Amino acid sequence: MTSTTTPMATGVTPERLRGLRRWNIGLAIIHLGSAAVILFLTNDFSIPVLASFIDGAPGSGEGGGATALVTSDLFNVTIGYVVGAFLALAGIDHLLTATIGRRIYERDLGRGINRFRWAEYSVSATLMVLVIALYWGVTTINALVVIAGANVAMILFGYLQERMNPPGRTSTTMAPFWFGSLVGITPWVAMALNIPLYTDAPEYIFVILAVQGVFFFCFGLTQWLQYKEIGPWANYAFGEKTYLVLSLAAKSLLAWNVFLVSLIS
Repeated sequence: MTSTTTPMATGVTPERLRGLRRWNIGLAIIHLGSAAVILFLTNDFSIPVLASFIDGAPGSGEGGGATALVTSDLFNVTIGYVVGAFLALAGIDHLLTATIGRRIYERDLGRGINRFRWAEYSVSATLMVLVIALYWGVTTINALVVIAGANVAMILFGYLQERMNPPGRTSTTMAPFWFGSLVGITPWVAMALNIPLYTDAPEYIFVILAVQGVFFFCFGLTQWLQYKEIGPWANYAFGEKTYLVLSLAAKSLLAWNVFLVSLIS
């Protein structure tokens, strides 16, 4: 009778897992603490979400030309609450992986996957992109829905990349990664199109777009390095720690940048 052993992801050792647990506990404290402070101090600063549509059938204007564009406010997004939400989601994720979900988390890491990460990112990273889009003048409900959908799709493709490439595989497919990159870049293209139009934008908005764009690129780069097995990223546990560091930096910088310049100024 032949016994088979499921291959373990590279570098997922008991020592590494203990270190990751300490990191998750620390990040849970930081994120939940930051969320509590922001929610406590925030004011009612908000950005309106608009409906935009043409008044009449397309091409029904005078002489067959453009028809009037009508806009109306649908609701206001209180930015402090959204910032607090994506920080709290990250904190809850890290708390779960360090406590009641620890066994599932560590077992999944051994299988080269982290379902907690992708579930959290699909909501928290999408809220982050929506906040950035709102600051960049993308405020119509149609555009925001498409941006949210594209970002969620990108995250789910990241999950598929891990799911389709288990440890011990004889070949690696990068198709989910490239599909995710294609849909994931579209919100940033949409926001970048406003740059030449948004001539009176304060400098901090350019900083937010540039810094967060770099961080989102680094998340994708991390996965690419993992599956190309380049340098220390050939170690799956190292890649997991890289995700933790990037998540902390991206969320904290966006949260406090937005909070300090927009909510208490």
